Amino acid sequence: MNRTPLWKWILIGITVILGAVYSAPNLFGEDPAVQISAKSGQPPDIVLEAKVEQALKNEKLGAKAQERTPQNLLVRFGDGETQLKAYDALNKALGDEYVVALNLAPATPKWLAWLGAKPMYLGLDLRGGVHFLLAVDTAAAVVQAEERFVTDLRSSFREQNIRYKNIARLEQGGITVTFNEPEDRQKAEKILSREFSALQTTTTNAGGNTVELKISDAYLREAKKTALQQNLTTLRNRVNELGVAEPVIQQQGEDNIVVELPGVQDTARAKEILGATATLEFHMVDFEHDLAEALAGRVPPGSKLYKNRQGHPVLLKKEVMLTGEYIIDAASGFDQQSNTPNVSIRLNGKGGALFSRATRDNVGKPMAVVFIENKVKTVKEDGETKKVATRTEEVINVATIREELGRSFQITGLESTHEARNLALLLRAGSLATPIEIVEERTIGPSLGAENIKRGFHSTWVGFVAIAAFMIVYYLVFGVTAVIALAVNVMLLVALLSILQATLTLPGMAGIALTVGMAIDANVLINERIREELRNGVSPQASITAGYERAFATILDTNITTLIAGIALYACGTGPVRGFAVVLCLGILTSMFSAIMVSRSLVNLIYGYRRRLARIAIGNTAWK
Repeated sequence: MNRTPLWKWILIGITVILGAVYSAPNLFGEDPAVQISAKSGQPPDIVLEAKVEQALKNEKLGAKAQERTPQNLLVRFGDGETQLKAYDALNKALGDEYVVALNLAPATPKWLAWLGAKPMYLGLDLRGGVHFLLAVDTAAAVVQAEERFVTDLRSSFREQNIRYKNIARLEQGGITVTFNEPEDRQKAEKILSREFSALQTTTTNAGGNTVELKISDAYLREAKKTALQQNLTTLRNRVNELGVAEPVIQQQGEDNIVVELPGVQDTARAKEILGATATLEFHMVDFEHDLAEALAGRVPPGSKLYKNRQGHPVLLKKEVMLTGEYIIDAASGFDQQSNTPNVSIRLNGKGGALFSRATRDNVGKPMAVVFIENKVKTVKEDGETKKVATRTEEVINVATIREELGRSFQITGLESTHEARNLALLLRAGSLATPIEIVEERTIGPSLGAENIKRGFHSTWVGFVAIAAFMIVYYLVFGVTAVIALAVNVMLLVALLSILQATLTLPGMAGIALTVGMAIDANVLINERIREELRNGVSPQASITAGYERAFATILDTNITTLIAGIALYACGTGPVRGFAVVLCLGILTSMFSAIMVSRSLVNLIYGYRRRLARIAIGNTAWK
């Protein structure tokens, strides 16, 4: 009567094995590590490994392991103190060409990593790290939009031969345009309605020569939204330098950004990266003078020496053809003629006019793109902490101008699609669209995070042991099967969280503890239903069948209502609330599988394969 089909045993076996494999990495913890990557984006090589080994040897620091990936070099250490000493030593030895970041690397065995098994990410409250609340100056986005319109109006009126006395931005907001004659105003109105639909006329003076314009609310909302999104993209790009496994960078409200960096131990470094400003400049390459003489110290008056990302010198003219502030959009792609990677650039009206004039007489000559980044570094001098401003200038691309360039053009000569994507990202989001200010900062140390982990897991295991003891004492054999199913449930939940690479936080650990309690409820319902059938005089085999079948509807109803609540929490909540909701919903799914399929299969294995069953032990009573 109570037999489990072979296909169910195979399904349970495969599920349990996969659950054990993909939950196992969470048992091995993490190693303090130092992550090294080249600013140029070049993969690490043997030369870099030799430099790192020599630097550590000079400081008499022993590394636990050294791993090279296509993106960076990871050096593992046995303890946090050695990690911090190695960080300082490598920073001095490698200089500004490399990014040296503190990190915590998973200590997962290679065979598990080969299978794609990874540990769960730990949130800020468990791993330690820093939390920033950044205020975005959206008012600056409005000012920038008005200044762009002032520039575009001037260019458009000159092209259409419309005479005006002045076009200026008002301090209180808006744009004022003063024309020479009323006829010029009438001509301008046609252009405004055709090309500048985002501008609305607010007032006109009695003589009809002065017009005040205001940017529409819809355009301003979009400008603020675009500025905020560009800042989000820029911050994500910069956080990559810190080597953070699972950063949280998200919008909060209309003009705030939350940045959480789990595992980051260098708060000053994080603030430097987030607060840095960057821009782009286009220069002509100076091929008229000798590069060797410039390297010898005889740089021509109108030129300047730069270095590209490979460290090779490039002589450029000082005159700036164009800056990155005029770039509206940039996208990577392929050149149809040469089938090589390129980047398509789009400028605003003023930028297009400036670039057209600048490139008209330089067709066939090489032009360089210079990436400029300003940072504030925190250094210690004579025991005092000081902030030192640094400026980095490097040539990211040199290409030949094929024709006169306007508002849209392409940058070619790139080595790979990876370089093209990186260049497009730098052009599109290399600088912050509007200024940001750190208005809130919280730091959680690794020791506090470790204490949170210890307490969280301790509370979960105490609850598990207490429930297991009660179930075994009260329900005997059926209690043992329920505890085994509960253990499988917890293992599958951890495996799912690891496969999804979810971030576990304290609320998430609370969700695991709640799942343990909810999962055992199903077995209690089943066991009590079996006891009720036995009290009514039903045979043991029929009681087991009726207990599982008739309790299923109740178990399904309670889990569905809880699942609906979990989905509502995820849809309406943010941050830790969402983390709790994810764990809760996944726990419901795993508990349905373990409490019904796993526990019944175990009961069938014990009782179901006997033709005649004289009695079963459940609820401290041997029922006949």
